[in-house]
Order: sequence, then structure tokens, then C-alpha cells
Amino acid sequence: MSLPLSGIKVVSLEQAIAAPLASRHLADWGARVIKIERPGKGDFCRDYDHVMNGMSSQFVWTNRSKESVALDIKTPEGAEALHALLAGADVFVQNLAPGAAKRLGLDAATLVERYPRLIACDISGYGSGGPYSNKKAYDLLVQCESGFVAINGSEEEPAKCGLAIADIATGMYTLQGVLMALYQRERTGQGTAFEVSLFDSMTEWMSYPAFYTLGAGAPLKRSGMRHATIAPYGPFRTGDGQRIFFGIQNEREWQSFCGVVLGDASLTTDPRFAGNPNRLQNRPELEALIEARFAAWSSDEVLARLDAAAIANARMNSVEQFAAHPQIAARGRSRTVDSPNGPLDVFLPAVTMPGVEPVMGAVPAVGEHTRQVLAELGLADRSAA
Repeated sequence: MSLPLSGIKVVSLEQAIAAPLASRHLADWGARVIKIERPGKGDFCRDYDHVMNGMSSQFVWTNRSKESVALDIKTPEGAEALHALLAGADVFVQNLAPGAAKRLGLDAATLVERYPRLIACDISGYGSGGPYSNKKAYDLLVQCESGFVAINGSEEEPAKCGLAIADIATGMYTLQGVLMALYQRERTGQGTAFEVSLFDSMTEWMSYPAFYTLGAGAPLKRSGMRHATIAPYGPFRTGDGQRIFFGIQNEREWQSFCGVVLGDASLTTDPRFAGNPNRLQNRPELEALIEARFAAWSSDEVLARLDAAAIANARMNSVEQFAAHPQIAARGRSRTVDSPNGPLDVFLPAVTMPGVEPVMGAVPAVGEHTRQVLAELGLADRSAA
């Protein structure tokens, strides 16, 4: 079976995470992605760390299966080469600093006017218009501005997310926008100019806490590893000193938990725990009762009881335990890709299509494909410059 995006050419003027993540997903499923980098150092994400055979873990994650072309787009030669690429491209994605693309005539609206079938996306921190449109933005800063940090962490201390969730959300909404625009072009023949911002992406993700806060007249309380509005839901200590997690979503599950796991069906009629609002109000008593029962069993025994009751549960794995997770191994969810520094083990993309294997190509060196790509454009004599 052919790959879903075979024949699609993507040009991405990208750095860091949001745009590279979006274009990597396109590359996974068959698009030819040409990554434009600064000559010399290239994408600054290459130097975030050097832990994967001397390469950045974040760069490896977001840049496999691409061709790297090193261009100084501020020179006439670089600009000519870029526009030669765009003339034959289906998709263009950029996440330059605020205002930079517009000054260079590389903003989405300008490019779609020049190349009517092009799908062009501007990625920014806060979107066009408004008092923050020219403000620089990084992932943690948008986590702060969007209110995410205020609801994350323990009661005593807010915390950022350990992942670059603003960048990841933006990359995935960019991917969604590109795919929608490609579908629309199939019907209309017309390209699309659109934008995605880190702040708008986090606004979508923050809808539930915002709606809850506005409706309740008070913000969600930070609850650490517990759920802010559901009980019991979170960590519980077992008799062997381990900590397991489970969550109750409805009254049917509560009844099964009491009868099958705790062996005490009478708890289902205890007025302190009748319905989630009461369980939430009396959470300290509820958790103390549960942990007192769990003290008689090991973590394995508790998890077996939870499984028998059809209650969702988990262990709190370390990253090392996750990387060696039996589910990954049993389902063959990793591959080896090449890189300038040798082979690297990486995970497959999340979508599984029967009979279709994602590309999983090499991670490129800076400018590795410059000469080849310029030769295709009839600009081979420019490659030395």
C-alpha cells in the first residue's frame, strides 16, 4: 500500500519543536520534507543536548526522514533558491521570530497570493493581532500565560509540565490544519493560508479549567497526582511500600471497587461516599480507609484485584521502565533510524495503519542535501555559496 502523503512536497523554515514536529509527522507518512536551516549550526535545537550519540534528543525526535538544505534566505541567492523550492511545493510551514516572515515576504498570506495552490502556515507565539502579537514566546512562558502552570503541581507549589506541551499542541494543530487544507485543495484546487499559535493551542487545552473556574466562581485547586474533581483517583500506597494508581469514573465502578477490591459492599451505602461530590468532599477519610485496606496486600495483589474489578489502574513507571515497557516490545513499536552519528532507536508514530509502514528515515546533518536539492532546481552552481 502506498503511503498516504506520497507525492506531497513540504518546505519548512523551522526551528525548535512546534514546526519540526508537524513536518516530521508529514514525513512519517510519505511527504517529502525539505528542512531549511541556517548554514553552519543549523536549527538551534541541534544543540539542546548531545545525549543521543552526540546528537540532541529533541532534534532526533522531531527531524527524522527529512532533507536538510542550508540557505541564507536573507541573501539574493538564498531567497532565489527558497522561492524556486516554493514554486514546486505543496506545503510551507514557518515559525520565525515575530514579524520576520512578513518582512521577508514569507508570511502565509503573501505566499499563497504568489503561489495559489500552496498551503502555507504561520506558527507564532500569540497569533496575529492583539497586544501580544509581537511578543516572543517559548513553551514555558506560554504555559504561564495560559494559566496552565497555575493549575499544575501540588497545593503548595505550582509546576510547569515536564514536556513542551505548548509546542507539542501547536505542532499537532499545525498538522491538522495542513491535512484539512490538503483535503480542501483536492475539492477546490485552491491553496490556504492559515496560522497556529502556541497561545491559541493552549487556550483550547485550557478550556475545561477555564469553564470550570468561570462556572464555579473559583479556580480548580492544584491537586498534585490526584484528580482535581474526581475521587478516588490518584496514588495509593500498598502493603509492600509501593504506590499504585487507579481512578473511579462512575457509580458502577465505585460499587465494583467496594465489592470486588475492598471486599466490603456496605461502603456503597455509606453517606460519606455516596456519589462523587461526597467522595471528593470526604477525600482524606476515603483515602485513609482505602490505604488501610491496601496495607494487607502487595502492589501486585492490589493491581490484580483492580483488574478483576475492571477498574483502570497503573504503576508509576520511571522513564527507564517506560522505555523498556513490555507493551512497546510486544507490539514492535520502535525502529532503528540512521543519523550522521550512527543508528538510533526511536519510537513509531502513534497512528497504526494496517499494511502501511511509516518512513522512519535518517536524521539529517546540517545542509546534507543542499547540493542535491539545488541541482534538482537547476541551481547547482549556487551550492558552494
